[in-house]
Amino acid sequence: MSPDPAQKKAITHKDGPMLVLAGPGSGKTTVIVGRARALIEKAHIPPAHILVVTFSRASAREMKERFDRETDGAYPGVTFGTFHGIFFGILKAAYNLSAQNILSEKEKREILNALILSKGRGLEGDDDLLADIAREISLVKERRISVDTYYSACCPDEVFRAVYRGYTGALRERRLLDFDDMLLYCARLFEKRPDILAFWQKKFTYILLDEFQDISPLQYEIIRRLASPEDNLFIVGDDDQSIYRFRGARPEIMLNFGKDYPDAACVVLNANYRSREAILDPASRLIGCNKKRFSKKGEARKKGGEPAMARLFETPRDEYRFLAGAIRQIREKGEPLSETAILFRTNLEAEYLVRVLMEYQIPFRLKERIQSPFSHWICRDILSYLHFAAGENSRANFLRIMNRPNRYIARDMISAKEVDLYALSRSYPDKEWMEDRILELATQMRILKSLPPFAAITFLRRAVKYDEYIKDYASKRNLRVEELTEILDTVHESARDYRTLDEWEAFMDRYEKELKEKASSREEEDGVCLSTLHQAKGLEFDRVFIINVNEETIPYRKAVLPEAIEEERRLFYVGMTRARESLVLCCVKSQFEKKKVPSRFLKEAGLSLT
Repeated sequence: MSPDPAQKKAITHKDGPMLVLAGPGSGKTTVIVGRARALIEKAHIPPAHILVVTFSRASAREMKERFDRETDGAYPGVTFGTFHGIFFGILKAAYNLSAQNILSEKEKREILNALILSKGRGLEGDDDLLADIAREISLVKERRISVDTYYSACCPDEVFRAVYRGYTGALRERRLLDFDDMLLYCARLFEKRPDILAFWQKKFTYILLDEFQDISPLQYEIIRRLASPEDNLFIVGDDDQSIYRFRGARPEIMLNFGKDYPDAACVVLNANYRSREAILDPASRLIGCNKKRFSKKGEARKKGGEPAMARLFETPRDEYRFLAGAIRQIREKGEPLSETAILFRTNLEAEYLVRVLMEYQIPFRLKERIQSPFSHWICRDILSYLHFAAGENSRANFLRIMNRPNRYIARDMISAKEVDLYALSRSYPDKEWMEDRILELATQMRILKSLPPFAAITFLRRAVKYDEYIKDYASKRNLRVEELTEILDTVHESARDYRTLDEWEAFMDRYEKELKEKASSREEEDGVCLSTLHQAKGLEFDRVFIINVNEETIPYRKAVLPEAIEEERRLFYVGMTRARESLVLCCVKSQFEKKKVPSRFLKEAGLSLT
């Protein structure tokens, strides 16, 4: 298909900065590949002077493959790469580095785990803490702020600062760089060595940048230096699809591009070649509610189509059974399941969905590895309680539960391989209150032993006061307690249908085995695609279902400030515009026996519930 007028205008642009606003399905890859080719064939720019930057290796590879295919591989000199790949290449040349100097994810986990164990007493065993601390380390580096003035959102400030210093010290000692260092050190190199900067400025005289809405301030600073003084900076993106603020992306960079480059040309790719008009119209109404955006409206080239639907269900159980039935009908019609996607806001929502798909024997594939709620430390706590109550009174089980909630039992009092609570109570002859506390625990264990899993967890949460422990822990970690109770509710609900601990654990084993198999399966498998909204960006399907479109999920409960709500709206817009032919948005009246409210975004999109 030949380029439309807007695409052609972008492709034929030669010198100076240009902003290309490319909405969903508007052909941005066509524009980037076409412009690179036009620079070579029409403007006679040497291929080696052209740099195409994307945000992922997969995107860079796909872009290069398409360029090579359309040019018959005639211009191998064009450089396609990611920010990290390009910047590491620059550092590699300057400092004689190799792949051996890149910190692996395994090494990173080992360093951070060891530091958390030594610096964060009482926080060890929390799988999420490592990821949260790693994210905050990245934030401190990206913003180039002093760790002494940084206040952590995930743990006590003194713990974070000690872990940060230990981590950066370990990297220096081992002469390793993490991904953030690749940007940080490249910025410093350009600041200190103008001769090296000048070399790369002459090397890359034309820079084409994809997904510009996801750029961070540090990435932008380096790219601006690299593009200077000619400023042949060709940026392509959509401010309405900026959804990675938590990774450091700042959509305001794109919104302010015209201030940074007053002479920049601008073209808007309005045509949408992906979604039917009946899908694009409500999506456009929704995103039009954002205040901080470029004013634009997509125009669907595919008219008509099934109206986008918003469905209301009593509970997630009813919602997911509807989905299973709808997908079975798709399969019975002989249509490929790979053209159907079920999208959700967080990984946690996949638990019951996966269970229903397994029950209905509907094949599915995962866009990303989904973290099982049954591998979370909260679930491990519950299982340790239930196993100990069942007679598996190992030291390991007891150490996990003895102070959750806090009973002030000293770890050094537990030396035997097996723990006898009555013997332990006699270890505190001068502390009658401790003896009473341990004997109360023994009574609770007898009750737990007599109950099926669902009732046992209810007793554990209320009578044993595990919910209160979760509340205290959330306060210590600077977390919203809802983040932890959602996991606890999910684990609790999963036990409802099982009479014994063995049956429940057998289900958990099957579930985790299924997830593991799907994570390693081939993409070509004809199954429904399950994905978070974030991971679905860049994909498209004939049919899209978005589940749990309720307040506190979409928009997410953490989103309080106006800019956070705008990002949640953009995220939902991204999900809606993944659909080509059919879009169904599902919400529920209640979950975990708590009332739920349909998302405000449904009304903003002009959709009525059925």
